[in-house]
Amino acid sequence: MSANPRVHDLTALLTTHMPVWPSAPLPTFEPVGLIARDGYSIERVNCLTHTGTHMDAPYHFLEDGVTVDRIPPEQLVGRAAVLDVRRDLQGPEIGAGTLKAHWPKSFRPEIVLLETGWSHDRAPTRHYLYEFPGLTPEAARWAADQGIHGIGTDTLGIDPFSNEKFEAHKVLLGRGIWILEALDHLDALVEDRPYTLVAGPLKIAGGSGAMARVLALEM
Repeated sequence: MSANPRVHDLTALLTTHMPVWPSAPLPTFEPVGLIARDGYSIERVNCLTHTGTHMDAPYHFLEDGVTVDRIPPEQLVGRAAVLDVRRDLQGPEIGAGTLKAHWPKSFRPEIVLLETGWSHDRAPTRHYLYEFPGLTPEAARWAADQGIHGIGTDTLGIDPFSNEKFEAHKVLLGRGIWILEALDHLDALVEDRPYTLVAGPLKIAGGSGAMARVLALEM
């Protein structure tokens, strides 16, 4: 890594009325302290822990799974690769064959990020909320077999919305692999090039997940 690496912010902006999981309440970010009136600025936040760019910990779907505060910090940083699957999308499912075709040949990633292009359509529309693609259970198993400890996507979920059993979630989380969802700006990364990914979820005691600031550093 260079002395002053370029840093890519892969985090979606948190705003009131931003698109969230269809059954989730809208977040609110309310200013309650104003410098002109109070001498300081401060805000009140009211939202679910899985709002915006966030991390799913194994406890999200597994009763005995690791909670977000117990994920070892060394697993939150690692060599990452982006898999640009935009041209391969022909429906809601991303299969194992697609992952194999885009998996980096020149290095072994510890974290992979799925670029579907969905973040460009971020809006409270039926298309964005309900039609996003995700991994098949077979693809999730294949990815887990590659020895990764984290995976991310620029959609609202690692499963397609149509998979009501959340099978990819359960496969990955069951193998101790954390999941990042609702990433942004993945098109700034280049396929088959290694990055150092830093994922910083809020350290919520007993949390099933948490909002996260996610950064990719050029190596």
